[in-house]
Amino acid sequence: MRSRMNHTVSAAQVHDLAGGILQQSLALVDRGRKCTVRNLLLVLFFAASRASSIFDACLRLANAPSDQAVRDALLAQLPSRIGELERRLNVALAAKLPRNLFRKCRPMAIDMSEICYYGEPFKQQRELRRGKRRQGTSRFHCYATLCVLRRGERFTVALSYVWGEDSHAQVVRRLLEQARTIGLRPRYVLLDRGFYGLEVVNYLKSVRCPFLMPVVHRGRRSKKPLWQLKGTRRFLAWKRSGWSRHTMDNRQQQTQVSIAVACRCYSRRARRKKRPLVFAFWGFRPSSPAWVAQEYRKRYGIETSYRQMNQGRIRTCCRDPRLRLLLVGIALVLRNLWVWLHRTKFASVRGERIELRLELLRLRTMLLILQRCAEFWLGSAEYGMHQLIG
Repeated sequence: MRSRMNHTVSAAQVHDLAGGILQQSLALVDRGRKCTVRNLLLVLFFAASRASSIFDACLRLANAPSDQAVRDALLAQLPSRIGELERRLNVALAAKLPRNLFRKCRPMAIDMSEICYYGEPFKQQRELRRGKRRQGTSRFHCYATLCVLRRGERFTVALSYVWGEDSHAQVVRRLLEQARTIGLRPRYVLLDRGFYGLEVVNYLKSVRCPFLMPVVHRGRRSKKPLWQLKGTRRFLAWKRSGWSRHTMDNRQQQTQVSIAVACRCYSRRARRKKRPLVFAFWGFRPSSPAWVAQEYRKRYGIETSYRQMNQGRIRTCCRDPRLRLLLVGIALVLRNLWVWLHRTKFASVRGERIELRLELLRLRTMLLILQRCAEFWLGSAEYGMHQLIG
């Protein structure tokens, strides 16, 4: 793995970087003769590389402790409060951030990831969050993240556990406060359509944080022509891109936001008509509605980070939300480390210009490197398993 800048990365360096970040931020210590910090991290890395469970990792590693011993050692060292565990994981996420991220304000994106859950809550019903039915369940463990967007790079800088009664405004407040704690300032925040609401808009205005989000057209669909409609549906009748203002009102309070309507250009051969894209923004002046639509597309990068997170997320049947949050945080830390390696080892940097060469080290390749490290130190039991099966 060699780039034009003549930098190399060894398996030992990747393991030491990942292990050092987690050990220092989570304050892990040895728990007995076999459940040392090194063995615990190797088991976690092996399970993350295969996107499997701790039980599967202990079964495939010859000299690993039992899966129950690993879970007990982890749970014994986790703080009793979810908030303290969030703080430690956020320290791990901020461990490898480039210095130039702090020099000026950067665009940021906020979104929530829902992981399907089919069991009963651990202690309280508020641990689970209700949502649209998906994959046979309507109950989820929900996690919110904040990413910094910079020239193709996406660093996850804040992670928060979302409780069942948490509003979107509370989630946004926790994430922005965490970013502010480490010294990051948002140029503007890109939000999903689920955050479109008066409470979120009022909070962002109160902290003077610019934002951009798509408009949600609520209410029943009227049989009237589009040009006779009121509310946000009137923007769907626009044939040309432009600007406007809209007053958000919930009968108790109201506020105004700027509206950008971006109409796509399509050929005459296209039979299917596409609706214009309607966005709400505040706190900055875009150059054109087309720029607004193009800039909002950067938010889709956080969806990619969730897909990559699931590539390295350890599966579990444990009901304890602390352990589940830990496994999600480890996956995000490994992804941040992968982005940092590309930034410092493989990318060609010329001032503010960065040329990424992702083909030199894929995320899957880095996870396989950690898997080989675990097999080197703890041995592989798969050969004996194949003999028993055969």
